[in-house]
Amino acid sequence: MEYVTAVPHPRSEAPGSARAGRLSLALALLSGAAGAAVALLATRQRWSEGTAAVAGGSFPLTAKGSDVTGVPAALAIVGLAALVAVFAVRRAGRVLVAALLALSGAGTVAAALLGASDSSALDEQAARVSGDTAATVQSLTHTAWPYAAAVGGALILLAGLLALRYGRVWPGMSGRYERNGAPRPRRAARPADPDRPEEIWKALDRGEDPTGA
Repeated sequence: MEYVTAVPHPRSEAPGSARAGRLSLALALLSGAAGAAVALLATRQRWSEGTAAVAGGSFPLTAKGSDVTGVPAALAIVGLAALVAVFAVRRAGRVLVAALLALSGAGTVAAALLGASDSSALDEQAARVSGDTAATVQSLTHTAWPYAAAVGGALILLAGLLALRYGRVWPGMSGRYERNGAPRPRRAARPADPDRPEEIWKALDRGEDPTGA
């Protein structure tokens, strides 16, 4: 008596793996897009404020995130572009783009945290308004927006890590393949029309009688 072992169809995949791929894709898209938006928004807000001594009085000074550092905004844009590019490449290219996405997030976090305690932008303003190149900002305070930018960078980093872990099972934007991964069949070439002028000349070149007589 022979026993036949059932072999799963090659196109079938584990339900758990497919579910994890869909969830990771949705989470990466959401976190990456939200992280870039938060980081860009945070860099346009007030990061620090203080005063400068001018003519015996105090002159108020403020600095936005873009005044303190342009790195978080630039890396957020790079991360957003990398998030889109992940779906345009495959295999090794997808791994490299996912790594760029993760590095953009990590860089955004680092730059935002460093900018949270940076007073150079306000020191330059103090020197300019007071006319004293050695003047520095007084009563320096910082807002929570640098940390919001760091949170945005962390979300971009999360998207990159998800792309590195699950990116190999995500779909791509290429239209060359069908949903099952098989190449699309090429269209058959149309037969030449013997009555077309160019076909008649080709027949004459080959020494044939195009009239069929």
